[in-house]
Amino acid sequence: QVQLAESGGGLVHPGGSLNLSCTYSGNIFSGSNVAWFRQAPGKEREVVAGIGTTAGNKKYATSVQGRFTVSRDNSNKTAYLQMNSLKPEDTAVYYCASDSTSTTLVRVVESEYEYWGQGTQVTVSS
Repeated sequence: QVQLAESGGGLVHPGGSLNLSCTYSGNIFSGSNVAWFRQAPGKEREVVAGIGTTAGNKKYATSVQGRFTVSRDNSNKTAYLQMNSLKPEDTAVYYCASDSTSTTLVRVVESEYEYWGQGTQVTVSS
């Protein structure tokens, strides 16, 4: 059984930072692509970032590129999303997900992600 769990969300002022963590329960984390998604009230879920089985293979949505950094620590079975220069528009529930494959990550396609965490709330407000 594969399970993911996000943590690290909270309330932060505009311009602040948060580091989200995603812990993976299972034995195939190193062979999985991991992606971060978010969903704001009244909006559809959107891709934030992704990281391939090769840690240097990273993808970002235009809206967060230059502000967010995705990383992974395979030894600890954890993925991270470092969020800097946060804006009110970043307010959303953030989810991590895994496709549990060893395919090369080219683009993050939501339908390809099989395992999902429960989400963690990020609120950016003054």
